[in-house]
Amino acid sequence: MENVTPQDESNITLREIYGQPTLWRTTPALVENASLRLDLPSLFRGKRVLLTGAGTSAYAAAAVAAAWPQAIAVPTTDLLVDPERQSSGVDAVISLARSGNSPESVAVVENIRSLHPNIYQLAITCNAEGALAQSGLDGLITLDPRTNDRSLVMTSAFSNLVLAGLCLAKPAPAAASVEDASLRAAAMLPAIDEQCRRLASRVRDRIVMLSSSPLISWAQEAALKALEMTAGRFPVLAESYLGLRHGPMSFIRPDTLVMCLLSSDPVRRLYEKDLIYELRTKKLGYVVAIGDGEKDGGLAEEVLPAIALHLPDALRTPYEIVFPQLFGYHLSLRIGLNPDNPSPGGIINRVVQGVRIHSL
Repeated sequence: MENVTPQDESNITLREIYGQPTLWRTTPALVENASLRLDLPSLFRGKRVLLTGAGTSAYAAAAVAAAWPQAIAVPTTDLLVDPERQSSGVDAVISLARSGNSPESVAVVENIRSLHPNIYQLAITCNAEGALAQSGLDGLITLDPRTNDRSLVMTSAFSNLVLAGLCLAKPAPAAASVEDASLRAAAMLPAIDEQCRRLASRVRDRIVMLSSSPLISWAQEAALKALEMTAGRFPVLAESYLGLRHGPMSFIRPDTLVMCLLSSDPVRRLYEKDLIYELRTKKLGYVVAIGDGEKDGGLAEEVLPAIALHLPDALRTPYEIVFPQLFGYHLSLRIGLNPDNPSPGGIINRVVQGVRIHSL
């Protein structure tokens, strides 16, 4: 199938993926300005912070919590049905959202306000006009409006929401990571695009996404992208390397594509390499590793160069997510779907529908 260039105006998703390196540069300043205005460092110091979101935004919240001592992540879909237990002992809630128009987003704000009026509530959103932004929060951080993806699937919104949260969790290192990662990603995107197109062409039955903590949200979001963009055509599993042995390895067939994000931590990498060697010894899966193209050569059937292998793992999710985004995009094209709207029957929507809010 002919590759589609990001200049093609009909391909919103591809242009939004390619636009991420530019938008990453806008996020740290927006977060810093809001932090100074709202005095967030003082508000959050020593506090128990709960990060929340739904779907992709829930994975973004979990990626941020993994870098934030004393923070936890709970999806809004859990907070809505179990608010008292999930919010117990929490001092602040940070809601992450693309449009902020999902029914759960505002309902969770109202429930927390009703149950715990002293909890500080902040939102990070890509849409200043959304219902979440207009819900009377204690604080609001609005990202560049271009991060409010027009495509059904979240790409730029996810990476920038994670980056914004990381700029709260670890302000100095997160902000310092952006310039180099942006330059590397912009230079590498055409090659990554072609590699992912080729990988998508060889998928036969099922897909596995592997990563280790604190990068497990990468695997979850990577799996969701492949699932959403193909309307569920291919079964997809997200798992940790060590967790795979405890039953989920039975999911893998010889021709299953296994995409592995390698850690920047040397001890984690030893565990990861052991698992990859085991898969290859058992002739399970077509293993593709995202790591060091030179040092990891021969480890897997293919090794793709990581964008941010030099960073601590907790800071890498917004940058390395580019690989599965492009993989999902080309997988969608390969089976004849439109990546901008891969659910033409309306099974899923850009803003979730069908949620009826019930009173506490």
